[in-house]
Amino acid sequence: MLDLSKVQVSSSPHIRSDETTKQIMLDVVIALMPALAVSVFVFGWRSLVLTVFSVCGCICFEWLYGLLTHRPNTTGDMSCVVTGVLLAFNMPVTVPLWLVLVGDAFAIVIVKQLFGGIGKNFMNPALAARAFLFSWPVIMTTWVRTRTALPLFTTPVDVVTSATPLSYLKQGLLPDASLADMALGMVSGCLGETSALALIAGGLYLVYRRVISLHIPVAYLGTVALLTYLFPRGGLDPLDFMLAHLLSGGLMLGAIFMATDYTTSPLTKKGKIIFGVGCGLLTVFIRYFGSYAEGVSYSILIMNAFVPLIDKFTMPKYPADRRRLSLKKAKAKEAGPNE
Repeated sequence: MLDLSKVQVSSSPHIRSDETTKQIMLDVVIALMPALAVSVFVFGWRSLVLTVFSVCGCICFEWLYGLLTHRPNTTGDMSCVVTGVLLAFNMPVTVPLWLVLVGDAFAIVIVKQLFGGIGKNFMNPALAARAFLFSWPVIMTTWVRTRTALPLFTTPVDVVTSATPLSYLKQGLLPDASLADMALGMVSGCLGETSALALIAGGLYLVYRRVISLHIPVAYLGTVALLTYLFPRGGLDPLDFMLAHLLSGGLMLGAIFMATDYTTSPLTKKGKIIFGVGCGLLTVFIRYFGSYAEGVSYSILIMNAFVPLIDKFTMPKYPADRRRLSLKKAKAKEAGPNE
């Protein structure tokens, strides 16, 4: 006879999977390593110091929040590690360490934990923190030349600044760097957005590991490619102009690692495509007509707000399919965001 006292009952959905949050987050960290390696080569060891410092800050803030609110310690799932790496990737190498901590606190406490923790935030924590850090616009838009020797722990002063490829494109000019340099990452910019090839390699690894699908990245990049090819600025060659846009700025980082966040992206395949196209349209619109040269962060954050509406109109009509997707969404939330 079954002893009911030994039976544990929990609320639905009841899902079993070999995947764990820690395994998924570890795959994301591995996928980001090629871009980190290129960043260290281009900007020096300070790039690694900022990344490690950001990760440690995110871990400390998540642990401290759990301690103060008497909640379980969730640092072991490694989601805060991914947030720390991605936030560092969205900063220039010249940022002071105190600003890194400000971004860590905003991402973990305000965007993630105050909304219920992993899987419950409605926008990407790293991107939201990046947008907040533009309260210090001069610091966040100071770019140095590649291969510049910088101090490891103190704020660099009297550095030789350099324009990013997007600043040239904003003026209707082709960047002074070649397409090969932009693909390899030998250009100025944020830590993790310089090498398109390194980011693509990481994205292919995530696809192989089935952490992400190709729907959002292909729809996002395809939309940007189509619009920039059809509407080049300054009378430039359409193909060169399009390739320069694809290889510059945070487009690859955003399309592969940010827009594919489990929690803040749509559930259905059709919804993912709509989401990717929307991100692409907004990115090009901001790059063309906005006062700031980049539009990736804001486009993804804006589309994050439309995810519930997209899910509502793209969910299957048949109850069985709806239940299957609801279970899939619940599993994704348990796995946590690809922050």
